[in-house]
Amino acid sequence: MSQSPPPPPPPGGYGSPPPAGGYGAPPPPPVGVPRPGELVDRFVARLIDGVILGVVYGIVYSIFSAIFLRGFGYSTGEWLLFWIFASIVISVVWVGYFAYLESARGATIGKQVMKLKVVGPDGVANPTLEQAARRNVWLAANLLNIIPIIGAVLSFLASVAAVVMIAVGINGDPQRRQAWHDRFAGGTQVLKVG
Repeated sequence: MSQSPPPPPPPGGYGSPPPAGGYGAPPPPPVGVPRPGELVDRFVARLIDGVILGVVYGIVYSIFSAIFLRGFGYSTGEWLLFWIFASIVISVVWVGYFAYLESARGATIGKQVMKLKVVGPDGVANPTLEQAARRNVWLAANLLNIIPIIGAVLSFLASVAAVVMIAVGINGDPQRRQAWHDRFAGGTQVLKVG
């Protein structure tokens, strides 16, 4: 009398491999289908944009230095005016760069290089200028530099706190990869489109 082998286990049962996205996670979308942008891609995009804006910062710093700080004999008032004007202009340039490009093109230069796109709450169209500005309002922490003596420290700490909260938020939301700044903007999302 021969015995037949036991029947195979049911799909998804004991002995079958876990789903592609990890245990219990939905499988990732096929290549070419937009999916939430990962933290590393978004970091590299911000780094590229930071280098571009760093050049702009250097130019603005040089211009305002030439205007307000002529030589080494500048007064405290001239130094204060320099920091007020430079902080305002730099903050406007940073927020404006991200808000304009994200609302007009759906991506900054860094995001274009990394094949990322910002979409509005509907998940399809670019965010409005207001949504993009709200999404990037944390970049205006540079305005704290206008406070004498402790402004630079406050600006740095506020920026680091915002970046850490964004990174934790992105990693804490595996489905949509949205952080507090996306929710503050009404539900914007960064998608990997390539």
